[in-house]
This record gives sequence, structure tokens and C-alpha cells, in this order.
Amino acid sequence: MYVPSHFAETRTDVLHACIAQYPFGTLITHGNSGLDANHLPFELALEEGELGVLRAHVARANPVWQDIANGDEVLVVFHAGDAYISPNWYPSKHEFHEQVPTWNYIVVHAHGRITILDDERYVRGVVGRLTRTHEASQPNPWKMGDAPKDYIDTMLKAIVGLQIDITRLVGKSKLSQNKEARDIRGASEALISRGTSPIGDAMLEQVAQKRD
Repeated sequence: MYVPSHFAETRTDVLHACIAQYPFGTLITHGNSGLDANHLPFELALEEGELGVLRAHVARANPVWQDIANGDEVLVVFHAGDAYISPNWYPSKHEFHEQVPTWNYIVVHAHGRITILDDERYVRGVVGRLTRTHEASQPNPWKMGDAPKDYIDTMLKAIVGLQIDITRLVGKSKLSQNKEARDIRGASEALISRGTSPIGDAMLEQVAQKRD
């Protein structure tokens, strides 16, 4: 990924927080059949490894887990929002007319080595923790014990576990940092007024940093 210095996010804690907040990632592999991409929810375990460990599962019917080998290098892309930016939102455009459209976004690339874990205990743990995490906001959270045991046992046999030991994290926050503060503010306020608040809010933070 091309990352100009003014768009680089190098703080590990910020990158981890982004993964935790936007855990639905794209797993990119290069196995025996060539390039492949699978879209999966991931669990981030910070207590393991220097940069953490990602855990997920795929359907047993998905050939990806047989197409790759333990130790293969993989990439997981976590996307934390994006937004089109109109040059009309920059105050300076109306003075000098020297602006063009662009697209702002926040992404984290997690590079690592994968391990296939065809193990019922492992996948049960991953599913249980993912369920607790993402059901926590529900008024009546669903839990695995709500379903018959034999049904859950059958479902678990139909999935295979994946673990990725993160070796490198690359972050990019393209939020118009190369623009004047008034232009960043103008674009961020335009986005927020249209309901696109995640990128708009992040851009407002850049205005505050420029002021500091």
C-alpha cells in the first residue's frame, strides 16, 4: 500500500483500536490456486505475540483452508470508513479554483503468518468469544447455550479455525492532512451534514491537531 508520510498512522495502539472497532476484514491469500479474498469477522488477541494474533473461522466447504499451508504469509485488510470529497467543500477552491475531487479513508493492513486449526475446541472458543462481543449491545444477547447442544455441535463441525500471527501493521488515514485547516473543516462539516460522520469526525480531529 502506498502511504505518503502525512497519511501514515504508525501508532500500534491506534491500529489495534481500529481493528477492534471494525473487525470485519478481508483475508487475502496466495495459495495453490492463486490469489483469493475472503471476508470474515476477526477476533484480535493482544496478549499473544509482539503485535497480537487474529482469530477467525471459515466454512469447511470453503477451499481456502486447504489451498494454503501453515506458515504462509497472508494479509488482512480492515476498512474503517471512506467518503468522497468534493472540491466545492474547500473554501480555498472558491478563491483560487485549484482543488480536485478526492476520496478519504482509513484502513489497516495486518500482515502475518497463518495457521489452520481444524480443532473443535478452538473453533468453539472463537465462536463463543465473537458471539459474546457482538451480541453485547443487544437487549437480550443470544448465546450458544440458547440453541440445542447437538445443533451447535453439528454447526461447529462445519467450520475450520484460522489463526494469524501478526508480523507487521500498516495504517493509512487519508483525511486531507495535506490541506489547509479551513479546507479540512469545510469538507468535514459537509460530510457530517450529510450523515457521513465517521470520516467527517476524524477530519475534525485533524483540524484540532493542526491548531495545536
